[in-house]
Amino acid sequence: MKKWLVAAAAAVLLPLSAVASNFQVGKHYEVIAEQRTAKPEVKEYFSFFCGGCYAFEPIAQRLAQSLPDGVEFKKFHVDFIRAASPEIQNALARAYVVAKNLGKGDQVSTAIFNQIHRSRVPFRSEDDIRNLVLINDIDGETYDKAMRSFGVRGAVNQMMKEQQELSERRVLTGVPMLVVNGKYKILNESLSQRNMQQEMQQLVEYLLSKD
Repeated sequence: MKKWLVAAAAAVLLPLSAVASNFQVGKHYEVIAEQRTAKPEVKEYFSFFCGGCYAFEPIAQRLAQSLPDGVEFKKFHVDFIRAASPEIQNALARAYVVAKNLGKGDQVSTAIFNQIHRSRVPFRSEDDIRNLVLINDIDGETYDKAMRSFGVRGAVNQMMKEQQELSERRVLTGVPMLVVNGKYKILNESLSQRNMQQEMQQLVEYLLSKD
């Protein structure tokens, strides 16, 4: 009986070991920090105005849903894609944070991406953003209060701070970019375009298990 249990455990672990052996530092990921974050996390740096981020969004959402318990998926909006004013980009980042805090992050994120890239309707004011968010089942008074709140503004300020720091270190050179545990930057170009969802998930799981 004991031998059977050992054999069964080995069979379960074999696929992960086999997959892990294929991932190489410098090819599939880079080490960008000495220490990992205190809590496990996967962070995506993205822009609503980035076509690649629009295409990657379904992958990102499925990845977030597949993460192990206790691993948080975070999205950090950047503003170096000059397709809109800094004010509009900041407002979109705040709108996303508000939606995520209300449990509708994916829904609102998809709606924003679709308006920009599918419908090709620009956001000309914060009222345009507000109107889109409100038709996605968020109460107007709740939204307005949250958009002005210290917590939401602080979260977006943290996004800008990290963007600047990583850009100065030449870590953040384009989006979408995924970082696992604050230590490992995934090199998207190394993954198969045909099987990106599967390979991305396997690589993320491998990096989460390191250290």
